[in-house]
Amino acid sequence: MPDPAPPIVADTTLAAPPRWPIWSTIIVAAAVATMIALGIWQIDRAQQKDALVALYTANQTRPVTSFPLSPVARPEDYLFRNAAANCLRVVRWQSVAGRNAADQPGIVHLADCARGGAEGPGFTIVAGWSESPTPPGWPGGRVTGRIGAGANDTMRLVSATGLGGLAAAQPPTMDNIPQNHRFYAVQWFLFAFFAAVIYFFAVRQRMRAGR
Repeated sequence: MPDPAPPIVADTTLAAPPRWPIWSTIIVAAAVATMIALGIWQIDRAQQKDALVALYTANQTRPVTSFPLSPVARPEDYLFRNAAANCLRVVRWQSVAGRNAADQPGIVHLADCARGGAEGPGFTIVAGWSESPTPPGWPGGRVTGRIGAGANDTMRLVSATGLGGLAAAQPPTMDNIPQNHRFYAVQWFLFAFFAAVIYFFAVRQRMRAGR
């Protein structure tokens, strides 16, 4: 007779429940924390920009100052302020793309001026605007206008009127100051929120499948 079949014994061992993924959670938590920190930093930048705009607005109502300024002067304390200068002579002309007072594109002419040996270093004046890159024949003289930002944290004086037959260049305006830090802050906070929510549901789905 054949050997009897062994009896079937039910397996009463319970499978270990799936565990929450530790390392991936740490990585996602660090990413979420970084996004939140970036959002807070953008809010801080927005508050700093608000203070600058308030300072620039006040500068426009202050008395006319002499230009160029002291080498230790902070640009933010003088930008958008009305000033007057005496260009002893033009030592160099530069032509760059720019706009006139009517916001038309064209060529803006920059005059590097000398002040004389005893009066310190030279300075730059935005003499005016034209459609041609040919510099004007302006030899120098008295200039009044508004202080604007130049290259590499320098300042230059934008003439209120066109010099040497030029049209007036576009004056410094605060409309060109970007103030989008709060928008970026909202973006970072939303990224952090959606990253956390997506990760939570992904892990929960994985644990349910494991059960």
